[in-house]
Amino acid sequence: MTKQNTMQITFGQSNPDLEEHERLLFSKRVLSELRDLDQVEHAERTEKEASEFGEKGFSTLVGFLTAEVTLPNLKAFINWMGDRFSDQPMKVKVKVGEQEVEFEARSQLELAQLEEVANSLLAKMSAGGA
Repeated sequence: MTKQNTMQITFGQSNPDLEEHERLLFSKRVLSELRDLDQVEHAERTEKEASEFGEKGFSTLVGFLTAEVTLPNLKAFINWMGDRFSDQPMKVKVKVGEQEVEFEARSQLELAQLEEVANSLLAKMSAGGA
């Protein structure tokens, strides 16, 4: 499988009322389920205890998960996320090669944008020859 066919999707709850330990419990609960999904090539907890000076975006990733998903499996993975987290605010980062995009999803409809984002990143990589 080439690097171009695989994308990293990092996600976690973005509810400001949740404490760090609640986000960590969330990731521990969901990780085994994520690893059992046929659509996921590899899954890990993504924990970064402290942000570096000047860092933007996901400054603290405690309780976040990273899944490697192939393009053919993306739609099924998005459906799983939508079913599992439909009414929970989520932060999502999609990384394809060196290109990445971060966004927040507060509904299943917004989560469906993940497929558009991934396809856009793949198109940019193909056009740029990366």
